[in-house]
Amino acid sequence: MDAKEIIARRVALEVRDGMLVNLGIGLPSMVANYLTPEVDVFFQAENGVIGLGSRPPEGMEDPELTDAGGAFVTAVPGAASIDSAMSFGLIRGGHLDMTVLGGLQVDARGYLANWMVPGRMVPGMGGAMDLVAGARRVIVAMLHTARGTPKIVPECSLPLTAVRRVSLIVTELAVIEPTDAGLMLRETGPGVTVDEVRDATAAELVIAGDVPEMLLAGVPPGPPA
Repeated sequence: MDAKEIIARRVALEVRDGMLVNLGIGLPSMVANYLTPEVDVFFQAENGVIGLGSRPPEGMEDPELTDAGGAFVTAVPGAASIDSAMSFGLIRGGHLDMTVLGGLQVDARGYLANWMVPGRMVPGMGGAMDLVAGARRVIVAMLHTARGTPKIVPECSLPLTAVRRVSLIVTELAVIEPTDAGLMLRETGPGVTVDEVRDATAAELVIAGDVPEMLLAGVPPGPPA
């Protein structure tokens, strides 16, 4: 498995039956590929779809059925097409059980920066600000470093998406929970040691007792350490 698949498989374990979930563009959208059959969930997109399905077979794309990033999708039975105002009403009204978003940085307070790098042209924040502020749970799914530079930092140097602590950070190296006491290291990645996580993290981590290795959706657990 590559790093992104590890992340997506771990995040998939956070999705529960009956949830209404928003998946961000890119890596977060992979989470839907690893849900177990017994999990019945509706995926929502800011552009006005509830009930997103998988990517259609080549040649079967519908130009009027895309996710918020413009990628072609299908719709599951019971799906609904709604206008953007209602879509953001669901988000801002706290009706989303969970959102999974990519990240550029997360700081020691659990604040996320994921929409802009100064000096680069971007189309805008999109729904990220509303999702971080309005979803009941916010999970950040991202690579632990960018070209060797830690993305979990003492304080974000990039513009914040919202001033609200995220619920969980999942990388290929670790599962980290922002808490009042700091960034708690909850799990390590497959074959990854606690020291390796520390070395790749610029912010201080809180470590209490033995840290288990993360389980992955669709992958049998390995032997006990």
